[in-house]
Amino acid sequence: MKKSILLFLFSTLMVNAQQKSPVVSLSKPNVILIVSDDHGYADFSYKGMYDYIKTPNLDKMHEDGVNFTNAYVTAPICSPSRVGIITGQYQARSGNYFYGGPGLDKNVNTMPQGFKSAGYTTAYFGKLHYGKNDGPDGFAHPINHGFDESIVAGKGGRVHYLYHNKEAVEKHSGTAAPWLKNGKEMELDGFTTEIISGWAQDYIASHQEQPFFLQIAFNAVHNFNHQLPEKYLKEWDLPYYPDFEELEGGEKYEHWYNRSIMPNMPNGRLYYAAQLYYMDREIGIIRRQLEALGMAENTIVVYVSDNGGSNCNGGENKPLRSTKYSLFEGGVRVPMMLSWGDKFKNLENNNIVSTMDLMPTLLTAANAPKGSYAHCDGIDILPGIEDSTKIQRDELVWDVGFAWAVRKGDWKLKVMTNQKQADKISKKQHTDMGKGIELYNLKNDIGETKNLVSQYPNIVEKLTLIHENWLQDVGK
Repeated sequence: MKKSILLFLFSTLMVNAQQKSPVVSLSKPNVILIVSDDHGYADFSYKGMYDYIKTPNLDKMHEDGVNFTNAYVTAPICSPSRVGIITGQYQARSGNYFYGGPGLDKNVNTMPQGFKSAGYTTAYFGKLHYGKNDGPDGFAHPINHGFDESIVAGKGGRVHYLYHNKEAVEKHSGTAAPWLKNGKEMELDGFTTEIISGWAQDYIASHQEQPFFLQIAFNAVHNFNHQLPEKYLKEWDLPYYPDFEELEGGEKYEHWYNRSIMPNMPNGRLYYAAQLYYMDREIGIIRRQLEALGMAENTIVVYVSDNGGSNCNGGENKPLRSTKYSLFEGGVRVPMMLSWGDKFKNLENNNIVSTMDLMPTLLTAANAPKGSYAHCDGIDILPGIEDSTKIQRDELVWDVGFAWAVRKGDWKLKVMTNQKQADKISKKQHTDMGKGIELYNLKNDIGETKNLVSQYPNIVEKLTLIHENWLQDVGK
């Protein structure tokens, strides 16, 4: 962290002294994509729902840019959702539906590869979770699909907030993984949110002369949120909570896990709020660094969560129904913001957009070759930010193998195809997965409380046909 601060201060002084902006072509803006983990739709202080939710820097980003109120991920869980983001297409095309999917298809162009074709330098810092081939030798590892450099961690999607050394990895069953720098193990302990931010700050300070694409993948606010530095526990007046390996008496990991997630976790919501606050703080530091270096005007910053807030981790999605894992709105509608200097100010966009749109949108802004994103199911959403008539999409499809859903305009159809599997997930993850066939009008019922399936059989038939055609298109 000392290195990050020194680099930041030195770069700031140099820019101020010379009174010059970085020599970067305005036709190729820098792009920073910030992906958080399980951030609840309701959990922003500007929404005023909870006085303990403190997100002043994300609130500022909302004021400085555009907030997408109808933004969706392609899956209600981490790995397939992230495949959709990085490829700009439905992850079902590469066989990813729920956990345990194959990961990235080497024959499908990725976002960083698109930026490389436009002359960008690229980097990825943070959590890694795409599927079975995201190990150092797999195509899904960042350095193998277009990133020039990366420092990542991930084990089943979980990244310990404090420990990454070999002893910790052995002891912290299921909760710790080593950092991999360009595929090679490195030992570095410390608060991951600050560490990831520090790497990003170093990268920004040292890449002022060439356009860059930087992906920052925070593991906040994924479980286990109780893993906070002692000084931050004191700031929030929160008690220390022991990790699994510290316990005695032979307790099984599954039992510890169940009592260490909501609704069983004592103070779970406040641990989550604290993790969110410190991630928000680091996002503010990064954005202020861009301003100090004279880079803000020519840098696009996107913030998005990889899926809906998790009830287990303490996230809240009101007024949306349910949570991560579910195809209700609370599982797939997510926070998404975009800022780009002074281009957009305090805009609220209600168009139906998807994280699949990020790849074609950002590569179009970067003047990348059209062939680098021609395969995308997403569309360029920049023209529709200020003029909603320029957005042509009004339908999206989700399919997790045991359930599927279609949104067409204001209508949403959700169908369970394997109720037993859904009920098993519901019990383990303490969430509402739904039952059978459900139809909702989201314009009148954003909370999905009134099932209209019997009143509108023609709508059910129409949306079912969309899903059937989609299945043929993606090649299932």
